[in-house]
Amino acid sequence: MDKKESRLRRGRQTRIKIAQQKVNRLSVHRTNLHIYASLISPEAKVLVSASTLEAEVRAELAGQSGKGGNAAAAALVGKRVAEKALKAGITEVAFDRSGFRFHGRVKALAEAAREAGLKF
Repeated sequence: MDKKESRLRRGRQTRIKIAQQKVNRLSVHRTNLHIYASLISPEAKVLVSASTLEAEVRAELAGQSGKGGNAAAAALVGKRVAEKALKAGITEVAFDRSGFRFHGRVKALAEAAREAGLKF
């Protein structure tokens, strides 16, 4: 079993529990260079998304080292996804870390989203 299979196996149980609750989920995916956050409805439709690939985020990160692959960028994405969710009328979500450890960039994104008004 390689790293990706292990991560997907860890994330599967979380997704099952969130599906039983029938609530919107904040799904996070990270790569070495970027971090992505999507708010997904119980019907598996993407309601809101944000990532370090967006032009506005890249403009704010311009001049910084690491650009999209650091905790500061993750916090910015968390704040943006929370603001977009609140505009869409969504205040409560379940956090789906997709099998990633709740540490570093994933933790920074979650804390920024909480500070911006989302409730997990």
